[in-house]
Amino acid sequence: MRLGLQVPSFTWSNGQSELGDTFAMIAERAERAGLHSLWVMDHFFQIHMVGPAENEMLEGWSALAFAAGRTNRIKLGTLVTGITYRHPGVLIKTATTLDVLSHGRAYLGIGAAWNEQEHKGLGIPFPPLAERFERLEETLKLAHQMWAGDDSAFTGKYYNLERPLNSPLSVQKPHPPIMVGGGGEKKTLRLVAQYGDACNLFARIGKEELQRKLGILQEHCAQLGRPYAEIEKTTLDSIQITKDGHGDTLSPNAAIDLFGSLAELGIDQALFSLRNANDIEAFDLLATRVIPEVEKIKVAGR
Repeated sequence: MRLGLQVPSFTWSNGQSELGDTFAMIAERAERAGLHSLWVMDHFFQIHMVGPAENEMLEGWSALAFAAGRTNRIKLGTLVTGITYRHPGVLIKTATTLDVLSHGRAYLGIGAAWNEQEHKGLGIPFPPLAERFERLEETLKLAHQMWAGDDSAFTGKYYNLERPLNSPLSVQKPHPPIMVGGGGEKKTLRLVAQYGDACNLFARIGKEELQRKLGILQEHCAQLGRPYAEIEKTTLDSIQITKDGHGDTLSPNAAIDLFGSLAELGIDQALFSLRNANDIEAFDLLATRVIPEVEKIKVAGR
């Protein structure tokens, strides 16, 4: 089993003047600890589940490019890019650029977008949900075309590209893994099965609901003739790891048990944000106590 770190907040006690240094330190510590991946949200305003809209929020793809320059091994992705934020041809070019410059470490995390507040605030059109899903599917089709090196005209309902040239092509072959975020059963999980390489579900929905969602994904795969085992199953959680597990924190052993219970469901990679991400102790515990044991855990179905 693998572990990945999400950084959802850039508001730290040492202030904005040290924001870049702190983010770089977290990325470097995550890599040294042995984490498989590093993720940032793709939002322009902070989301209400994390903090006030006015809190510091970095643009996701620029932040990942910065992190790529401070690391060498860790995979890098958005969790996840809203389809409305960028023209799809530009988005695919952006993800390709990160993959090339990082020597093949990019994920393309993508979803239908939801935060109407930041759309209105920055003047970004916010179409109805059904249209956003149609745009998402067109973008997924275009991603596969561009990453295959096919620059023939793309004609869709919403997007028309005369020559979707993508040079250089990505380092990862056939392309950077595409993570479609969300647990919608009729549309999102069907798009994962048809176009994606990874799914992402909230761990907080609980073991039974996770198992049910994965079962639905498996049904979509069967209907489309897609091997279910090809898809990387991931979850997202928010935790705090301390040496003794005081309060609502997790001790290293409790964290290992948590990740092990996810592996029993078939989760390949557990992603989490650390509420004490700028505390070196958390990374020391991950490096010495948690990750070596979690890497030994066999994922069900693998």
